[in-house]
Amino acid sequence: MSFLFNAYSFTRPALFSMDAEQAHELTLSSLQKAYDCRITRRLLHDAPSLPSQLMGLPLRNPVGLAAGLDKNGAHIDALANLGFGFIEVGTVTPKPQDGNPKPRMFRLPQANALINRLGFNNKGLAVFLNNVQQSQWRSQGGIIGLNIGKNAATPIENAVSDYLTGLEGVYPHADYVTVNISSPNTQNLRALQGQSELGELLGALREKRRALEDLHGKRVPLAVKIAPDLDQNQVDVIASVLASQDVDGVIATNTTLSRDAVNGLPHANETGGLSGPPVHELSLAVIARLRQQLGPDFSIIGVGGIASGQQAVEKIRAGANAVQLYTGLIYKGPALIRDCVRAIEKARG
Repeated sequence: MSFLFNAYSFTRPALFSMDAEQAHELTLSSLQKAYDCRITRRLLHDAPSLPSQLMGLPLRNPVGLAAGLDKNGAHIDALANLGFGFIEVGTVTPKPQDGNPKPRMFRLPQANALINRLGFNNKGLAVFLNNVQQSQWRSQGGIIGLNIGKNAATPIENAVSDYLTGLEGVYPHADYVTVNISSPNTQNLRALQGQSELGELLGALREKRRALEDLHGKRVPLAVKIAPDLDQNQVDVIASVLASQDVDGVIATNTTLSRDAVNGLPHANETGGLSGPPVHELSLAVIARLRQQLGPDFSIIGVGGIASGQQAVEKIRAGANAVQLYTGLIYKGPALIRDCVRAIEKARG
């Protein structure tokens, strides 16, 4: 634990002197090299235990990795070695795509925040599935969520086809599947959060899942990831559709388009989704409303702005069953994982 903290404290200044996306790629490649060496793998290993349940799945602890950090599923085992209770990778699209032009990721260190407009950059479904199948963590009892989206070139009116392709591809290899309809960086994607659009998409996915369940002899839980930029009525509509379409969970929330909390900071006017602590309160409001509307048994994953154990506890108290980290890891390092697990354990009493 102290090694994780001290090592990251030492390397962070160098990483923060680089372009944010280059630093991201270097961090993942370095983490993978450290994992591939047995000696450094043991030094990086952490396994905080706090058994939990999510969508009927047994978690080693309720602190997971959010999608977006490992878009191609190429570093599952190395990331899991840091102590996560579950790992979500993607977003993957049926076809490879480069995403938006660079630069497309920006740090706002005064707010411990990021803005990104990556745009679902990934190597496509075939490479993604090969990477997932090569990972060992799932065979060792780890829980993996696979996050699916649509290609930027696919017209929004044909989006359902991309999601069906994604679901069919990932289904045999996932412990749960997340439907990402909330990235702000794919044109018109958030329109799928509307009542009729969401109902059509989830209805088609429900029917496809029934067929896949028969084919593979197992039922894989389905979750939907939504935006923080929703008013109470919009959250209520989404909750109603989720309940009616046999969805198992909801992830609240993705990045925000709001800049209220970072106005005046360098890079605050860059387009894209804002992540980090400025999203925390927005996410809490959505989680609390979802819990109120969906009742006590529906699974909610709280994500957005967790930079401390206390903020993880606040997500749980708002109604989340588990939490996910992303931007907090970039600013705080992997020691944040154990901090969150221990804070949740203490709050449970």
